[in-house]
Amino acid sequence: MVNFHIRKKIKQLSQKMQPQVFIGSAFLVIVCVIFGSNFPDTASNLFSTLQTKILKYFGWYYILVVSLILIFIIFLLFSKYGKIKLGGDDEKPAFNNFSWFTMLFSAGMGTGLVFWGVAEPMMHYKNPPMAEAETPAALFDAFQYSFFHWGLHPWAIYALFGVCIAFYHFRKNLPLAPRSLLYPLIGDRIYGVTGHVVDILATVVGTLFGVATSLGLGAMQINAGLSRISNISIQPSVQIIIVMVITLFATASVVLGLSKGISRLSRFNIILAFIMLVFVLFFGPTLYIIKIFVSSFGGYMQSLLSKSFWINPNEPEWQKNWTLFYWAWWISWSPFVGIFTARISRGRTIRQYILWVLLIPSLATFLWLSVFGGAGLDMIINGNVNLFEPIKKEVSISLHLLLEQYPLASITSVLATLLITIYFITSSDSGSLVDDMVTSGGHPNPPVAQRIFWACSEGAVAAILLLAGGLEAIRSASLASGLPLSMILIAAALGIFKALKNEKIKK
Repeated sequence: MVNFHIRKKIKQLSQKMQPQVFIGSAFLVIVCVIFGSNFPDTASNLFSTLQTKILKYFGWYYILVVSLILIFIIFLLFSKYGKIKLGGDDEKPAFNNFSWFTMLFSAGMGTGLVFWGVAEPMMHYKNPPMAEAETPAALFDAFQYSFFHWGLHPWAIYALFGVCIAFYHFRKNLPLAPRSLLYPLIGDRIYGVTGHVVDILATVVGTLFGVATSLGLGAMQINAGLSRISNISIQPSVQIIIVMVITLFATASVVLGLSKGISRLSRFNIILAFIMLVFVLFFGPTLYIIKIFVSSFGGYMQSLLSKSFWINPNEPEWQKNWTLFYWAWWISWSPFVGIFTARISRGRTIRQYILWVLLIPSLATFLWLSVFGGAGLDMIINGNVNLFEPIKKEVSISLHLLLEQYPLASITSVLATLLITIYFITSSDSGSLVDDMVTSGGHPNPPVAQRIFWACSEGAVAAILLLAGGLEAIRSASLASGLPLSMILIAAALGIFKALKNEKIKK
């Protein structure tokens, strides 16, 4: 009887599995982890050199492609195709607006904003691309470029990937997987070798390695926070425990599913982030922050077109280290965020999807950067508090250093650590769900056993590479995947335009 139930479970699992993608992905994970952990310096040098060469020779290409993606998404937003529903014509949204937004934002870039919200404007102020450092012009540039890196462009990349996947899956019954992006161009060949390769590339390099890298770096940030509120030292053994705890909660969340797990965690985290934001706005330089937000937003909108197509011939290192790095990173994350946002967007129109994915998170991002970045720079410029030097040495402590300058620091530091932890849990569980869906042939409700496998895999990869010092190698590998994925995004834009045009003709 026991053997019968085991065979039945195995049969149910194999029926939903895409064996070529699952086995291929698992094999690639094992090979890369062995290489990255046993030869961390060699792997890091190899992938870093590859990434450097890509940015050197294809930097102009990244600038052009990402800017054209934004223009295309804005075109879709205002076009006649905006009324088309991602699902049946009479279908209602699966989640209310608040739950939907919290999951969008938490998966998209919540972790990164908490990490860089204080530090990035400060670094641009000290080392601006064109203005003289530590001047009013540098202050203006600091926030404009922070908005530029975290605003409309990255969300446009996510929106393109997501709207294509959602349209093909909910209206054409194609798999909830990257291979579907190519359907208008190659037809049923997406079910062959080409589709398998695209899914493996997006699943392993774009999603699992990206999330595992963030998980490892996040463990360092949480460890740094714990060291400031307790006697816990900063060391790899502590970070491994942190990774294990995050993986445990992420596994529980992904097993519970979207409504009971991921959605509830995302809602809680957005409320906690809002409390932190209001606290800093109230106790910090409120008027200064408001002025920063209004002036920087106006400057960002006025210079959006020129910044989008600007290539710096005089100091290419700044642009390579910041803008081009971000563009490669957002592209490499697009399969993860795009598929996840598509999965939770059934019943929305294309216009609603783009509006909420492109504009609402961007505005929330601008507000976060203005509050935390503005408070940090005010301390340096007007408060004579030297935050820059310690932050320059260790970016992960930037939020904690800022909060220590305000009342109730012992409480807010704990809340900040909790905020960071939950953001990493929501990133991990969302990534695990995406990996599971893709390796299950694009099934929207994949097997629980596979969810556990991918959640544990992300934690295991992060832990092994933390111990071996190979995180940077895998991070560079993820970034290098931006080049082939950008070509898939171009194909996706051409394909969705063709598909939407045919949809209108049929109607």
